[in-house]
Amino acid sequence: MGGNEILHELLAVERRGWDALCAGTGSDFYGELMTGDAVMVLANGMILDRAAVVASLRAAPPWRAYEIEDPRVVDLGADGKVLVYRAAAYRDGSEPAFRGVMSSTYIPVGSTWRLACYQQTRLPD
Repeated sequence: MGGNEILHELLAVERRGWDALCAGTGSDFYGELMTGDAVMVLANGMILDRAAVVASLRAAPPWRAYEIEDPRVVDLGADGKVLVYRAAAYRDGSEPAFRGVMSSTYIPVGSTWRLACYQQTRLPD
């Protein structure tokens, strides 16, 4: 599989995750997508394991919309790929958009990609 194909495949997975976050079903989606020892490193400094991610997403308000810009893939060889991009996410109401740089580390498990680590860094307003 070529680099462009992998980029499109991982972007599709990432967009399914954002779509789930917009639909309020992120806890189910990420509960399935994340490996057993996966973590999310959030912009507020929290490091959450899979169980904590699932619990926090159950209580989180949904996003209204999102944008992904400048995606690229870092090749880790046969062991995985890192999808890196800038994003903006919007909630309803007067809350300002969240703008950040994201990285999602995926590993192949059989014929599917699983999320091993997700990291976000907030961009200044």
